Amino acid sequence: MSTVEEAPDFLEVLSDGSVKRFVPGVVPASPESTNGFKSKDVIIDSSKPITGRIFLPGNPTSLSKLPVVVYFHGGGFCIGSTTWPGYHHFLGGFSVASQSIVISVDYRLAPENRLPIAYEDCYCTLDWLGHQVSSEPWLDQADLSRVFLSGDSAGGNISHNVAVKVIWNKISHVKISGLLLIHPYFGSEKRTEKEMAEEGAGDVASIDMFWRLSIPEGSNHDYFGCNFEKTQLSATEWIDEFPAVAVYVAGLDFLKERGVMYAEFLQKKGVKEVKLVEAEKESHVFHVFHPESEATRLLERNMTEFIRSH
Repeated sequence: MSTVEEAPDFLEVLSDGSVKRFVPGVVPASPESTNGFKSKDVIIDSSKPITGRIFLPGNPTSLSKLPVVVYFHGGGFCIGSTTWPGYHHFLGGFSVASQSIVISVDYRLAPENRLPIAYEDCYCTLDWLGHQVSSEPWLDQADLSRVFLSGDSAGGNISHNVAVKVIWNKISHVKISGLLLIHPYFGSEKRTEKEMAEEGAGDVASIDMFWRLSIPEGSNHDYFGCNFEKTQLSATEWIDEFPAVAVYVAGLDFLKERGVMYAEFLQKKGVKEVKLVEAEKESHVFHVFHPESEATRLLERNMTEFIRSH
């Protein structure tokens, strides 16, 4: 059996179509408070399956309602899990820093489940949230009028596309107050200047591989899930209905250019509020690889400020 696609240490796709994923470790949920937060695994849809992990501050500073952050992990739509140590510790710490309820979603992965399945799975989480808020004790303090969508890399891409589906479907049981995209993963058939440069060849090859594995067969990089310029919203929907957005980029991240382009695109469309924040000396998804770093603490503070202002 030969290898046809590979991301060393993370993913190997074999010639028979089977996929090997290499997990960097798993952290179990802990219903007892550890490091200031507690966590619980939940089943969002057993038929697909879609699962998730709820993070709560161990000792909420208020007895009133708490905002809800629905988080989508990264991994090029092909790898990743909320159970990975980096995600578990970052999201738990963030629930404390922001005094919010964080629901992190384990959606189905490509290439076995190509887009738009990840979008559909993550959108389903909002329906689940609306139905579970009255019966799940861990959601007792959930304020469904202040729901935020967030994610890193492919998860940032998912946040955008789930927000669009919310607008299309005019859902009313949750209100999306804002998007927080961390190092979002987008593309297009037209290469950027950085992508065409010789020194970027290795990064482009890796990015292209993940797109090849995740978009529908026969599609190209102008697929709507890849190219945000293909988003189907009216001028009025962009201006009146698209939520406030914070885009977080990293100075050393090859995807920074696309993140900046996304923020500029939203501004041109007249989105009510678009904030662009750069961590100058940091790399792609540094908060997952270094959840205890000062740069991650600063990211948490910036995200917390955004949530509190909406």
